[in-house]
Amino acid sequence: MFDKVARSWDLVKASASVLRSDKELMLFPVISGIATVVVLATFLLPMFALRIFADGFGVGGAVFAFLFYFVQYSVMIFFNCALVGAAMIRLEGGDPTLADGFRAARARLPAILGYAAIAATVGVLLQSLKRKDNNFVVRLVGSGLGAAWTLATFLVVPVLVTRDVGPIDALKQSATLLKRTWGENAVGQVGIGAAFGLITFALVLVGAGAALLAAQVSVALAIMVGALFLLVVLLAGVYQAALSGIYSAALYRYAVSHETPPAFRDAGLEQAFLPGR
Repeated sequence: MFDKVARSWDLVKASASVLRSDKELMLFPVISGIATVVVLATFLLPMFALRIFADGFGVGGAVFAFLFYFVQYSVMIFFNCALVGAAMIRLEGGDPTLADGFRAARARLPAILGYAAIAATVGVLLQSLKRKDNNFVVRLVGSGLGAAWTLATFLVVPVLVTRDVGPIDALKQSATLLKRTWGENAVGQVGIGAAFGLITFALVLVGAGAALLAAQVSVALAIMVGALFLLVVLLAGVYQAALSGIYSAALYRYAVSHETPPAFRDAGLEQAFLPGR
């Protein structure tokens, strides 16, 4: 297990080196973040105005939640496909632009919308399992199924970008590739998430402390300090999203073609996917 952890972190560091060589890739999660905030605001306003969840998670709430998940997932998956499409070009030695990434995503728009509908359905079902009025066992099952879904679908986006298949076939192929990449997939995702989770937690603590100290001088200064640390947290989230997209592209590319991109030649890809595993 320890060799998987070390190897996965080598893959993460290689992904970071790719991002350093092409910082333009970070623009995809930036634009995605702005778009998802717009979608969130668009749904939050009518949700509060119409008091959709005032009586709990009923049929109307389920329909509203599905529509929200569908639009939100459509936006997120589209930009993830654009990021992975551009990352694939970079891994092949090219110099991608934003237009290249968006072109790759637009070419797969029907499949993206189909997968977003599936993901929205799963999202509503998982949310219903994790409701507070359910017992502990049901909520635990919901959390476990959510984690399994995240792992099984980690390579859906690279599949959608590179193969002319529908959303169901993309899910099947992602699940199949999981068998080859589960160690690096799981440890890499947990590693990236844990690292940035700790960074975010530390930033929040430092930011709160700095804001409290600044408040002793003036409220305006405290607001400025808080806003600065919030911006830093958001930038960390953008970096994490870009890193995850490159990581998934690298895992997928080698799992399918067994060709090692130049940036990953010292990351142990050959040992990560040995024949007969």
